[in-house]
Amino acid sequence: RTHVQNVLTFLLLEVSLSGGAPWGFTLRGGLEHREPLLITKVEAASKAAAVGLQAGDELVNINEIPLSGFRQEAICLVKGSHRTLSLMKILKIQPP
Repeated sequence: RTHVQNVLTFLLLEVSLSGGAPWGFTLRGGLEHREPLLITKVEAASKAAAVGLQAGDELVNINEIPLSGFRQEAICLVKGSHRTLSLMKILKIQPP
């Protein structure tokens, strides 16, 4: 009898946006909603789209500050970024 287990692997991927706001993405979720902090929309031809951010990406770090998970905190960090914005997202890798 063979037992095969499908395991997801997680990597952290850092992306840097430059040039100042608007960055071109919106956030949803957060601890206050008992959900992960997710990017829900990426504007076409935006700075966010240029670095490969996608709807569904989960953010864990903004400007090298680990997020507690609260959406309001993340929004404040994004709005406080004037010239550059550094984001770390979780990249889920499905095994073959």
